[in-house]
Amino acid sequence: MTANSSMQPTATYDSAFLKACRREPVPHTPVWFMRQAGRSLPEYRKVREGVPMLESCTRPELVTEITLQPVRRHHVDAAIYYSDIVVPLKAIGLGLDIEPGVGPVVEEPIRTRADLARLRDLTPEDVPYVTEAIGMLTKELGATPLIGFAGAPFTLASYLVEGGPSRTYENAKAMMYGDPELWADLLDRLADITAAFLKVQIEAGASAVQLFDSWVGALAPADYRRSVMPSSAKVFDAVAGYGVPRIHFGVGSGELLKLMGEAGADVVGVDWRVPLDEAQRRVGPGKALQGNLDPTVLFTDKDTVEARAREVLDAAAGLEGHVFNLGHGVMPNTDPDALTRLVEYVHTATAR
Repeated sequence: MTANSSMQPTATYDSAFLKACRREPVPHTPVWFMRQAGRSLPEYRKVREGVPMLESCTRPELVTEITLQPVRRHHVDAAIYYSDIVVPLKAIGLGLDIEPGVGPVVEEPIRTRADLARLRDLTPEDVPYVTEAIGMLTKELGATPLIGFAGAPFTLASYLVEGGPSRTYENAKAMMYGDPELWADLLDRLADITAAFLKVQIEAGASAVQLFDSWVGALAPADYRRSVMPSSAKVFDAVAGYGVPRIHFGVGSGELLKLMGEAGADVVGVDWRVPLDEAQRRVGPGKALQGNLDPTVLFTDKDTVEARAREVLDAAAGLEGHVFNLGHGVMPNTDPDALTRLVEYVHTATAR
């Protein structure tokens, strides 16, 4: 597949997931879950035992197994490639690691213009394990689509400037407000790296891609439009020629939904704070929506889960296209059987 091709892999083109992304009629509402491959699954914990997170992302056989686990168990309509948003940053030589219970920690934060020199271009040769793993996965998945993904420039920048997770983003926002030229150059550099990482995944066989802007909800709309949206749009533009659906997701992004759609996504992910019918009003026509059951609902009983899922489906009834998902990722202590039952319920309730 090349950037000039608008063809999907034939095995996955007519899948419910890709049809929903394209806003076409579907046999049932497709379901997948962010973080569906991960700590909620005992089989995941078993194969990951003793293997550091970032190392696990560079082992094609392990990536393949972990990516397939929720497809086998839950019968979801799409797999999502097992990786982490900081993998491309690690691949270009940045000193960082994922500390258990903390998250990504950067050895030397990006704070000055001189620091930008450490952000070199990403090439396919930097991530050969991605190409190998996706090749293995697409053979195993057959007609089930594989979603590739990357972290959006703002979220990557927030980690790089802060040096790790933050609740206030004081250093990142200080750069954005106080040195807008440096900030713009940082996000532009990260947009190039992110686009290159997504291109590797698409060219290896990913049927769709999702851009995670996990922390973008920390921004006011005017700041997003001025200081973040151009870099996200650059990423979406860079992969537009491949013809694969592009999904954009952020947390706490209710005030940004219209702008996130304008950045170039085909599908806008919605967290649990905004009902999908209201989200559609904010986003406007021409976009599918993804979401948006509160992940904590899965800690209740079966009847409550189904009732709340029904509310999501009812709110989505008038959408041009809908992919059922949680409003954020699967929590580690979630009962896997609750996810399996939820997939079955959505498929049955929406069968056409």
